[in-house]
Amino acid sequence: MADQLRYDYLGCNGHPSIQTPNIDALAARGVNFTNAFCQSAVCGPSRMSFYTGRYVLTHGGTWNNIPIRVDEHTMGDFLRPLGYRVGLVGKTHFQRDLEGMKKLGISPESDLGVLISESGFEPWERDDGLHPDQSVSPDLAYNMYLREMGYEGENPWHSVANSALGDHGELLTGWAMRNVDRPARVDKAHSETAYMTDRAIEVIKNLGDAAWCLHVSYIKPHWPYMAPDPYHKMYSKDDIIPPIRCDEEIKTRHSVVDAYAKHEESINFSKDACRERVIPSYMGLISELDANIGRLINFLENEGKIDDTIIVLTSDHGDYLGDHWLGEKELFYESAIRIPMIIIDPGNEASPTRGTSIDEFVESIDLIPTFLEMAGSPHNHDHILEGRSLLPLLHSNLKHSWRDATFCEMDYCIRHARNTLG
Repeated sequence: MADQLRYDYLGCNGHPSIQTPNIDALAARGVNFTNAFCQSAVCGPSRMSFYTGRYVLTHGGTWNNIPIRVDEHTMGDFLRPLGYRVGLVGKTHFQRDLEGMKKLGISPESDLGVLISESGFEPWERDDGLHPDQSVSPDLAYNMYLREMGYEGENPWHSVANSALGDHGELLTGWAMRNVDRPARVDKAHSETAYMTDRAIEVIKNLGDAAWCLHVSYIKPHWPYMAPDPYHKMYSKDDIIPPIRCDEEIKTRHSVVDAYAKHEESINFSKDACRERVIPSYMGLISELDANIGRLINFLENEGKIDDTIIVLTSDHGDYLGDHWLGEKELFYESAIRIPMIIIDPGNEASPTRGTSIDEFVESIDLIPTFLEMAGSPHNHDHILEGRSLLPLLHSNLKHSWRDATFCEMDYCIRHARNTLG
């Protein structure tokens, strides 16, 4: 899973200039679901739907840092009884339900408490990213790693991995979009994306012959849009596709959309100068992601694991990049809610669909039912799960009609738009 990766910024999905050969190769090896949608176009609620197989209204994690209930089943709860180790390398944006745990007498430090605190994953490496003004946890592994690699600073995640140097050696933060055309101070071998790939490889090695489900969750290409050399200069404004917008929609848009258009990020991305500076860096981060996914796939091949490993490539949501005069994500335009979804089933049953594109409506909540059927689960979870298994589509044996709609939800009460509207 990438964070904030648009569906149409991949070569296999029609982008005319972006270089994503490794992801394109995955699409050629599996099925590319071209009409896949997340359940909410913001990190937290979207991921909670991926992890529970349930819609946002059901699981209740309606925005970032709003916890789902302690009794919600997650991916680990479904797959561990089937003999799988289920763990995380990267980001979840999960907020634990401390009040619910306290009510049930579950200590956060207990084995059960750790799993409940980490959305059901074994936290092999959790990193949700930081902010420049956040205090640095001493056990944030990526910052410790950067210091081991010789980078200095209290928070090298900010000052090295997501900052650049100016013409006179001054520190330029990646949070200011005017700086993102410069290379990040970190070497590409030590970037966040490379580090998480290294950790995923290390984890798989350590798991040995155990059955596992690994959630490799990359923070990029989510902002700050800082790419290391040479990815920061792979693309120019000539590689940018035009924004999806017109003047007429400004006159007719819904009042909530209009309030979002007044957010600072929307004002910035409505300017061509901002798009021309940021989007090449965004594309560079995607090509860096692609190169590291290639490293991970090569490792699986060299270890002889590629023929019995199911691979899913997806994103939690998209990024407006100026479409509809908006920045960031949320709301319900396809730039934000439509996501890449490539699934590789190495089994013979999937041979008829290998290398094809399927345009049936697919939702993020479909992954857990798919995994359960692939794992041969004898249990019926229909009373819990709201998604449906994709195996009939993957194996080309659909016997019933498929869905004719997808559902996305959004709670904007925490955002500036709410105050704008009173």
